Amino acid sequence: MTVAIASNIHEVLALPGDTWQWQGHDIYYVKAGTAHRERPPLLLVHGFGASTDHWRKNIHGLKEEFEVWAIDLLGFGRSAKPDQAYSGRLWRDQLHEFIRDVIGRPAVIAGNSLGGYASLCVAADHPESVAGVVLLNSAGPFQSSTPAPKPNPLQQAIRQTVQTVLLQPLPSWLLFQYVRQRRNIRKTLKQVYLDHTVITDQLVEDIRRPANDPGAVKVFAAVFKSPQGETVDVLLSRMTAPLLILWGEGDPWMNTRQRSQQFREHYAPLKEHFLQAGHCPHDEVPQQVNQLLAEWVLSLESPEVVDSVA
Repeated sequence: MTVAIASNIHEVLALPGDTWQWQGHDIYYVKAGTAHRERPPLLLVHGFGASTDHWRKNIHGLKEEFEVWAIDLLGFGRSAKPDQAYSGRLWRDQLHEFIRDVIGRPAVIAGNSLGGYASLCVAADHPESVAGVVLLNSAGPFQSSTPAPKPNPLQQAIRQTVQTVLLQPLPSWLLFQYVRQRRNIRKTLKQVYLDHTVITDQLVEDIRRPANDPGAVKVFAAVFKSPQGETVDVLLSRMTAPLLILWGEGDPWMNTRQRSQQFREHYAPLKEHFLQAGHCPHDEVPQQVNQLLAEWVLSLESPEVVDSVA
């Protein structure tokens, strides 16, 4: 099929959204398109520091053929930013309950980076909510089959000291003030995008704006304090949903070919594609991502069983 694409997709505006109350907090989401009985809805989940705005090109490109939802994880975007602990389990519960209570039937859940890890958590523990999983440069470690070399005592001491210092309120606050400046956001984007022409003022502002919300600095610190969750291989061992992986092959933050091999070792029936993009292929090459995602979803067996979520 051919997915409808805006004439200049890199300049489309974010659609207006709504809020949902979850555990006493406002959760922001966007809905576009209409429900199709023979097609599952799509739920798009952003990465660390991003929001529903980061999916605007995909929402516009997919809404003519699918019911499309995008959500801001608690602590990000236009959702509430309470001072509390954050973890993959927290976001797993948020996404599962959103699918159950708001969408109302199993969804194909697509996540980038941190959002990919949260999506895996949902698929592993709540298969009744998930019709399929799409990962785009997903975060999360694999359990190493070989023991790590013993660290140099001096290097270990330096690392622990740096981690301890950055977890203190003042150093953490200072670091946050630095990273949320427009010029530093743009600098980071230039590191993780191959095509710098898509790094627009709008993109920079989409990332900067939520960082100015009350509570954002405490969320930033809390996420880094969070203990590591279950490894990706453990999550995959409990997952049964169809899996599509779209790799931005130019991602400087991960070895995509190596991670591809690890995913295949633990979940052989997956489908995958490598794209000429960086860490956020859905935003950098949205036409390709929209096309591949749509074709894969339509290739799944008709989800007429997805009338409701238990």
